Amino acid sequence: MKTMRSLVLLLLALAVFLGGCAWNPPAQPPVSATPTDTVESDAPATDPETEPPLITEDPYTDVDREAFYANYTPAVSAEDAYYRTLHGLLSGSIEEQDQEPTLSAVRPMENGLYLRNSDTLYSEDGDTYYVLNAMGEVVNRIYREGAYVTLEEVAAYLFAFGDVPPNYLEKKSGNPRESVWGEYLRLNHSSFSGDTSRYPYEPELPDIRGCGGALYYYEVDIGTTGTDCDPSYPIKPYNDGRSITRGAARIVYTRYDANRNEIIDPNEKFLFYTYNHYNDFCEYLNYEGGWGETFGNITGGGSLSSKQNYNPTPYVKTVLRSFRQMKQDAAASVTVTVCPLVLFAFSRERYSALAA
Repeated sequence: MKTMRSLVLLLLALAVFLGGCAWNPPAQPPVSATPTDTVESDAPATDPETEPPLITEDPYTDVDREAFYANYTPAVSAEDAYYRTLHGLLSGSIEEQDQEPTLSAVRPMENGLYLRNSDTLYSEDGDTYYVLNAMGEVVNRIYREGAYVTLEEVAAYLFAFGDVPPNYLEKKSGNPRESVWGEYLRLNHSSFSGDTSRYPYEPELPDIRGCGGALYYYEVDIGTTGTDCDPSYPIKPYNDGRSITRGAARIVYTRYDANRNEIIDPNEKFLFYTYNHYNDFCEYLNYEGGWGETFGNITGGGSLSSKQNYNPTPYVKTVLRSFRQMKQDAAASVTVTVCPLVLFAFSRERYSALAA
């Protein structure tokens, strides 16, 4: 009888472990109940993955440009990116960029506000920035002095290093046929006023100097496959290798503080994307596919670039959270959820056996 009772309790324990305690990964990382503006992160300073082999000699001295792009792969290290830039070769993705951002399937929220990842993970030399996904996993690396053209990678570069990739010019005109970058030349790293009295269809960006704030914003072009949101911009490639049609897509970001000092801490920086020429914006949330709530003129029901029926929705704040810490908390919650029930089941079995 004692043996039978022990067997039954053991089977119950296994049932609890395999059924009642089975853990399914949440649709998004767990978050704390109370939002805050900032959070300290104890995430490691470097990526835990194995670092790529060191490149000590220039591998692109005699490279054929056409062959390079025909069999293209992104750069594998900061050294690789450096040597590519010496020869006007890209380091990042060469996929065509749609005008709308590609959104992550998971965009964590807390109390109705999107979370912005507060982890800023660099290599020890500071030349590599590790891009996370919504689950706190490293999914890409951005290299200082590497050349980039896609929205995701240019945004991460600006966020991490506070300047444009080397394939960008400050001026708003350029000839691809005269540039070493060819069809990957990008333009326009210039001051953005944000003055809504002059441009009333533009929504007011956070603490922007053009509306009496303290921060100096800058803008850069993003080359998309065209824009169907503004008839004044033809649906043409940004750069076809012969000429540039700048289109309506821009990144706008805070470059300087009130004292004209560069903003060093990425978590003190704002970065936004607009694909309809400053009518609407969405905030970069510092992870792959992490773009916040769209706000502005068209979102508010206004007409494109109108100066009469302007009715924008305002900027919606985000909440800083360490995605690496949330990942650790999620892993810890699995242990806390599973183990006590299993231990309880086995304790009952042991107690019953001793009492019999």
